[in-house]
Amino acid sequence: MNLVNLALEKKISEEGPLARRMRPENLDQFAGQSHILSKGKPLHNIIASDRLVSLLFYGPPGSGKTSLARLIASKTKADFTQLNAVASGVKDVRAVIDQARESWSFYDRRTILFIDEIHRFNKAQQDVLLAAIEQGTIIFIGATTENPFFYLTGPLLSRIRLFVFESLSSTDIKALLEQALKDNEKGFGRLKITITAEALQFLAEKSSGDARVALNILEMAVISSGKPEGEIKVTLIDAAEAMQKRLYSYDRQGDNHYDMASALIKSIRGSDPDAALYWIARMIKGGEDPLFIARRLIISAAEDIGNADPSALTLAVSTAQAVQMIGLPEGKIPLAQTAVYLAGAPKSNAAYLGINEAMQLVEDEKNQPVPGHLKDSSYKGAKRLGHGEGYLYPHHYPGHYVDQEYLPPALAGKKLYRPTEQGREKMIKAHLEKLKRANNKTGPQKKNPNKDPEQ
Repeated sequence: MNLVNLALEKKISEEGPLARRMRPENLDQFAGQSHILSKGKPLHNIIASDRLVSLLFYGPPGSGKTSLARLIASKTKADFTQLNAVASGVKDVRAVIDQARESWSFYDRRTILFIDEIHRFNKAQQDVLLAAIEQGTIIFIGATTENPFFYLTGPLLSRIRLFVFESLSSTDIKALLEQALKDNEKGFGRLKITITAEALQFLAEKSSGDARVALNILEMAVISSGKPEGEIKVTLIDAAEAMQKRLYSYDRQGDNHYDMASALIKSIRGSDPDAALYWIARMIKGGEDPLFIARRLIISAAEDIGNADPSALTLAVSTAQAVQMIGLPEGKIPLAQTAVYLAGAPKSNAAYLGINEAMQLVEDEKNQPVPGHLKDSSYKGAKRLGHGEGYLYPHHYPGHYVDQEYLPPALAGKKLYRPTEQGREKMIKAHLEKLKRANNKTGPQKKNPNKDPEQ
């Protein structure tokens, strides 16, 4: 780190935003992540022994990923360089690697390269790191809020140790806020500030586990008081005004997009209408496309309810049309109606399992020819080819059913659809079983049973 950067870092640590000033200086001050940082845990041992390996920190914003990387840098004997993937490219990474190679070769000093938002790097940019990490030229530490298995290449993931960070608890956030109010050097300890218990709890709960958000809102509440000197009192009203509008943790392009959609589907599958409504509200408040939600409801209706209640799919498709016609905010009403209906409907995934098994069967088995009696016989000359010969037209038989094989001979008797006892599907199952028992031994009701009038 050059002198200019050192001077800037010192300035920020003394006069920058409260969230930046309150970064921990040792592991004892670090909030949360006890599952990976408690004494005896692998990451704690790696840091304490100063035997660093390349690391990747994955977790939500404000959970301490960058703070821990900088804490590691302050405790190690290695040089530390930080890049942001948004503003950096291959040229910047190669420059750091070249400098690291020189420092290690001539001065026996290792280099830590910390890249924030590493998920922003494309494959070519990630590949530049591979050899340097493999050779040990650099000790790489990456931070990402996005699922690394979606954004990082396999070769890069195989060379680094992954640690998953969790959102901070309200207790952790509350402790951070109290520390910021007491700290004379980095926090507000030199000011006469009192904060009500309700305001403190409000900030701890409404920051959604994001330490940065909580500290920034506290700072805003203090600054907006308009009392640079004298006693400052932060009330619940002050805290709410500083927050202004709830910062919803949602990214339409990131993990939340898929995680909340998954939570919605699983809530419907689990017959929990309350949870289904909650996840829809979270998605709408986060700015999700309502048609995306409607499409998920259509999938749920077919996959999880199926023929136990065939009207569920009709309702879901109608909902998508309604949302397309009226948009938001009113579109939330049909979305809610359908989600509640689907959650309360009887469930069957028999059709879903059946098509999956059929797809696997097609993949595993060689292509089977269409049996002759099922081939198209509507065109001139088809009869000479034997197409349709032996086909029995079901409508000519009692109950509009006749027992004949519709699968290729090699797959005769294969069962793919196994109806359940749920809802309407119970009736379907009973009807199919009744037909099989009847077997229509009495023969056709009309002449020429081989002729299909539609052909």
